[in-house]
Amino acid sequence: MSDRNNFVLLFVTAPDGECAEALARKLLDERLVACVNIVPGLRSLYWWEGEVQASDEVLMLLKARRSDIDAVTECVCGLHPYEVPEVVAADISGGLRAYLDWLGAETERG
Repeated sequence: MSDRNNFVLLFVTAPDGECAEALARKLLDERLVACVNIVPGLRSLYWWEGEVQASDEVLMLLKARRSDIDAVTECVCGLHPYEVPEVVAADISGGLRAYLDWLGAETERG
């Protein structure tokens, strides 16, 4: 049984679905995440180089172990086309026990 406090939800934006899927597949192949939801149709407004910018993006929701935040961040930064990609983690403080057990099982590595 997995401890619900061991997991995080990471938010990552990508310029398009193709980039997001490539990132997701790499993270899944490495067992760094159990699941990635790719949500199209995001419009982001943000400060960059002293000006407000606007971009169409996709949002990625990654479910991972807290202990893998650094590894997920490193993997994303190594493959992402942005100079400074968004990688933000939020604690998962609860949820369906069976889902959290599944999340733990799918991110277990040798």
